[in-house]
Amino acid sequence: MSYTESIGSRTYRFADLKTVLAKASPQRSGDQLAGIAAASEEERVAAKMALAQVPLRTFLNEPLIPYETDEVTRLIIDDHSPQAFAQISHLTVGDFRNWLLSTATDTDALTRVTQGLTPEMVAAVSKLMRNQDLITAARKRPVITRFRNTVGLPGRMSVRLQPNHPTDDVKGIAASMLDGLMYGCGDALIGINPASDNLTAITKLLQMIDDFRQRYQVPTQSCVLTHVTSTIAAIEKGAPVDLVFQSIAGTEQANASFGISLALLQEAYEAGLSLKRGTVGSNLMYFETGQGSALSADAHFGVDQQTCEARAYAVARKFKPFLVNTVVGFIGPEYLYDGKQITRAGLEDHFCGKLLGVPMGCDICYTNHAEADQDDMDNLLTLLGVAGINFIMGVPGADDVMLNYQSTSFHDALYVRDVLGLRRAPEFEEWLESMQIIDERGALIGASARQPLLEGARDWMGIA
Repeated sequence: MSYTESIGSRTYRFADLKTVLAKASPQRSGDQLAGIAAASEEERVAAKMALAQVPLRTFLNEPLIPYETDEVTRLIIDDHSPQAFAQISHLTVGDFRNWLLSTATDTDALTRVTQGLTPEMVAAVSKLMRNQDLITAARKRPVITRFRNTVGLPGRMSVRLQPNHPTDDVKGIAASMLDGLMYGCGDALIGINPASDNLTAITKLLQMIDDFRQRYQVPTQSCVLTHVTSTIAAIEKGAPVDLVFQSIAGTEQANASFGISLALLQEAYEAGLSLKRGTVGSNLMYFETGQGSALSADAHFGVDQQTCEARAYAVARKFKPFLVNTVVGFIGPEYLYDGKQITRAGLEDHFCGKLLGVPMGCDICYTNHAEADQDDMDNLLTLLGVAGINFIMGVPGADDVMLNYQSTSFHDALYVRDVLGLRRAPEFEEWLESMQIIDERGALIGASARQPLLEGARDWMGIA
């Protein structure tokens, strides 16, 4: 089905729904690279006007990628709930925006329609929204998950402690981990990106974190972010696996480039469940995504990168994850050119994920060859804190020395919690108080109070 829209004497024709979506997207270097972006701001406006008139039910009848050839499309269509969709089935995309922003539409209303929404619907409406609209609607839709603690409660924001090391040196990782804990970070998880997929090294890291967790009774969860097949192998060998990690994308072919399928993710999910390591809940999958992954794998099929990203959240939702992380600026300026594009993408991803019932966090980050700097990250951090982000990253000095990119630091987490009055996960906060790391207000206690724990942990780990 084609779409047309006139502006003055000029008429714009869009061949199909995915073309309208691509042309309506805010300016994005990845879509320009793919040759699907609007050629002018006027064409972009025309596409937005055309998109606003599209009935939501059209997205169920006109798949962007054929049902017969893509298992992600099949998942989206087969898992769609007509009952949940009924409340909004009469709306156009423009009407849907108005409904989302209405003061009468509250958390309960958004929750009721969750299973009736497809990624394409939420991606479409996001293209009609200003940044403040994305923040307003996302804030109304908390998504709460549980494993050893509770993440996503309103008024709280968690931090993934990311103590990476370029050679997977256990003492180096342990030192960064202790540094983060002393700043009150780590309630989302303690998660290490390993330098290799060596099973022995992965198991050693998992064991180190788990030994520390048990010794000091830390109510958090650990993860070594290796390929899902390596995690399954580690589980089979008896390693203390908490969360099961995998990078995912929004098309079957892009996922195949990661070496995964829905069946493999199901196998990993069941393997994690079999360990029964959660204490307050059983959400245990940890997924990472990022706009541009399908394009970089030449697996986007002419679909714009933001819509492809939203489709990845349908994959995540299937497996009831504990955390989903959009690593927003990591792929590079070929996909998100500068701070403005990174900021917009982060807000879009958080909004789309939350509407789909996904526990969204964000690695607020950029590569050093992008037209962005730490001021841009401060801006996005603040905006996502207002929007109700579930978690952010805590990287020593905001500089990941293994992955070679810039993220957010332990100090950044202190900043956003202070200015927005955000607390940590309740179970983790109680532990920090008991260890005299924070006071009852959530503020850090002086270094002298923390010194006994720090020295004891250093001695136990053999850290000078």
